[in-house]
Amino acid sequence: MNGPALHERPARPSPDHRPPRRHVVPHQPPASWRIALPHSVAAVPVARALVRTALAELEHPADCDTAELLTAELVANAVEHTSGSAPIELVVELLPGGCQVEVHDPDPAPPGDLTRPGAAEPDPWQEHGRGLLLIRTLSSSCGHRPTPTGKAVWFRLPAVPAQRRPAE
Repeated sequence: MNGPALHERPARPSPDHRPPRRHVVPHQPPASWRIALPHSVAAVPVARALVRTALAELEHPADCDTAELLTAELVANAVEHTSGSAPIELVVELLPGGCQVEVHDPDPAPPGDLTRPGAAEPDPWQEHGRGLLLIRTLSSSCGHRPTPTGKAVWFRLPAVPAQRRPAE
């Protein structure tokens, strides 16, 4: 995906002085999907299912639950905050080091507080207003970039190390 990361967290060193164990899909080339979704709330469960299936089928080490949640937020925001009936496009890239999800929509205006905290905390009594906060907080990086037909809003998740299993 193109564009610089506008929000990135530095890597933390391992507390024990050994390098962390990494689960990398051996010898699998990067995989990507691009799908047009309807400009309606029906796009949200379809997008979640695509991300879940892609990660599961390739046994990708990114956190599936977080990827689904953040994808749903991006798609829901695109549906809610853009007008018209032009399709929304979902792009999913699975790489050995993690995954990146992009949502393309026809509105060139950048998303509100994606790359920097808002001036005020979200109202705890309101149903809306936490999506971009979730994306900023749970992704390793996120951002947006202009496209010829509007904008792309994206997030990245790192590969997670395989869980240690107790000896039997």
